[in-house]
Amino acid sequence: MIPFIRRLLLGFILGSVLCLGAATASAQQPADFAQVRAVECQPRGGLPNFFAKAKAGGDLRVAYLGGSITAAPGWRVLSLEGLRTQFPKAKFTEIHAAIGGTGSDLGAFRVGPDVIAHRPDLVFVEFAVNDGGAPPERVMATMEGIVRQIIRANPATDICFVYTLSEPMLPDLAKGLFPRAASAMESVADHYGIPSVHFGVEVNRRIAEGGLVFKGEKPKKLDATASPMLFSSDGVHPHMETGQRLYAEVLARALAGIEAAVPTESTPHPLPIPLRTDNWEQAKMIPIKKSMLRGDWKKVTPADDARAKTYARQLPVLWKAEEPGAELRVGFRGRMLSVYDLLGPGGGMVAVAVDGMPAKSVPRIDGYCTYWRISQLSVGSLPEGEHRATFMLEDKAPEKANILFEKNRPDLEKDPDKYSENVWYASAILLLGDLLPPARD
Repeated sequence: MIPFIRRLLLGFILGSVLCLGAATASAQQPADFAQVRAVECQPRGGLPNFFAKAKAGGDLRVAYLGGSITAAPGWRVLSLEGLRTQFPKAKFTEIHAAIGGTGSDLGAFRVGPDVIAHRPDLVFVEFAVNDGGAPPERVMATMEGIVRQIIRANPATDICFVYTLSEPMLPDLAKGLFPRAASAMESVADHYGIPSVHFGVEVNRRIAEGGLVFKGEKPKKLDATASPMLFSSDGVHPHMETGQRLYAEVLARALAGIEAAVPTESTPHPLPIPLRTDNWEQAKMIPIKKSMLRGDWKKVTPADDARAKTYARQLPVLWKAEEPGAELRVGFRGRMLSVYDLLGPGGGMVAVAVDGMPAKSVPRIDGYCTYWRISQLSVGSLPEGEHRATFMLEDKAPEKANILFEKNRPDLEKDPDKYSENVWYASAILLLGDLLPPARD
């Protein structure tokens, strides 16, 4: 590990040169969405409060909000080790707020309880891959919601956007352009003066020079020193020995450039007028209460339920419906509502009805569900106003053999008991708006 940390420190030095040049480029980015020129590092307003506190030897809390690439013990862990080595007098605490398979839409609801509640000094935000298929306007609205919540809670908190990549994004980078999601995020970064780092610029450079293979079959023993470097096996998730370490080296170089480009004097971040009036600053996560429930529900805990134990960090409150007819009822004033829940092999069918309209049946299992994972059950976008939503566990079971992807069906045949339950796990209400008092039965 020591040689790698030395490389990280060298990256901090080299980055001073690379990011200083990028500071000028940031002023040329358009304010509205456009596919922007690919630059590894944009210092913008920098991370002045973080670096001032780190140099003074203070206690620092570093949050990582993102998807599976950040959840893996790769660049997240390595970057924190590098910071601890660079600033030995400071005390660093990690706030792990990454969940695989989730984007900035869920991040806007999670940032309050999962990040802000832990009083971060620096927040890394990573959603470029999982937001890759979302409309740019939606990405801008959700990312701006995350930013405004953080700054409003504490203007001294520094934010840094980091962009990872997947195989479909390589052609844009080869043309010298940021892919669509990262380009949308750059509009938000420009508006709020947030520094950004794109890990893919270095990846693309190495591909072009023949020093990196982005996707290939992983050998039994991966040689991290081999050339060309094997980055990943699935075209998304970097190998720990290679791609994740490369990401960490890029970040170290970029942080050095950001530190050199912007004075490290403590200063509050302003909260300008919104970039988009439809931004998700008002996103809320509200734990489900017993008063919202009807029928047979059980509040499960890590001591008595395997799902509650697995997801105790992300879902501190978890309810389980086992009997058909169990309902969750929510009245709200706003334009969007979802239930923060679990998808899995034992998932049942939930009927979703809004404002007295015919119910829609939604399975709580999908093609990937050989395992349980966090998800959200949405009622969809609604006109601004007062609404009533009911979610009910149905007596009919999903057709799980048809829902599972073909490659996953052998798991059902091998272990049918795993799929025999038809239950629903629900944790919280995700709301753009405000709750209304419970309706009388």
